[in-house]
Amino acid sequence: MTLRVAVQMDPLEGIGIAGDSTFALMLKAQELGHKLHHYLVDALTYQDGRLYAGSHEVFVQRVEGDHFRLGEFRIIDLGRDVDVVLMRQDPPFDLGYITATHLLERIQGETLVVNNPASVRNAPEKLWVLDFARFMPPTMLTRSVGAAREFLKQHREAVLKPLHGNAGKAVFKIEEGGANLSALMEMFNLTYREPHVIQAFLPEVTEGDKRIVLVDGEFAGAINRRPGAGEIRSNLAAGGTAEAAELTATELEICEALGPELKRRGLLFVGIDVIGGKWLTEINVTSPTGIVAIDRFNGSDVPGLIWSAIDRRLSDHSREAVS
Repeated sequence: MTLRVAVQMDPLEGIGIAGDSTFALMLKAQELGHKLHHYLVDALTYQDGRLYAGSHEVFVQRVEGDHFRLGEFRIIDLGRDVDVVLMRQDPPFDLGYITATHLLERIQGETLVVNNPASVRNAPEKLWVLDFARFMPPTMLTRSVGAAREFLKQHREAVLKPLHGNAGKAVFKIEEGGANLSALMEMFNLTYREPHVIQAFLPEVTEGDKRIVLVDGEFAGAINRRPGAGEIRSNLAAGGTAEAAELTATELEICEALGPELKRRGLLFVGIDVIGGKWLTEINVTSPTGIVAIDRFNGSDVPGLIWSAIDRRLSDHSREAVS
């Protein structure tokens, strides 16, 4: 079945096509015969019960420097003119992002939004993971310098990072003694209104941080991301390098624990981060990445798996509408 797909994402000019997961999803959709539209999140307009977006039909190709062509600009009704909306703009997970989830939630009875916008809103990466604390390293959320100092005293070394950060930005290692802890907490408190994440430092991170992708609750593939020289951050966007990876018994247990809840919440494309084969640190639901590298190492087709999951969801929706 040919689908009409609207992709809510960042400007196409700025993406790196060699590793961008959204671009890979768009290429696969086009290969399957689906029609693509592209729009920016600030192009959303809600009026008289309808949600519109100023969009362009788009054609994509894997040619560096000439990777997309835009068609004519037009206003589309996201409830009536498309079958699927891919919500793929990058964080920050701020009020603008949250507002977009509220608007997209209003078309859910007509159009499938991936990932489910209400579930994205209710499952921020570093907050929802607390529901699976049995798999997590020691973790504190706080704005208190005193509480952070007590945590550091207990665990000797720690990592401080923003609660709603992404791509490894503003992640700091705090050494034993915490000479810079007070200054960093003060800077974080001035920059962010929410609590911050302080987590026991895991020496195993030097061996990598595994990105595991689940599609509609099922394991789809994994890569290990090793930090670059002089770094503790293994994010590919922060200079990490990818390598092939197998799952440990604990990682399989984590996937089995998460899977049913992901499926129930309509979170079709999710990336989780695991350190040392056992420590779950994040559940990425906003704009997960890593599928291009996974396919390169494993010879898999994760975009194809995602579109198959979308087809199943649409079929289930159609049967429910008929009944």
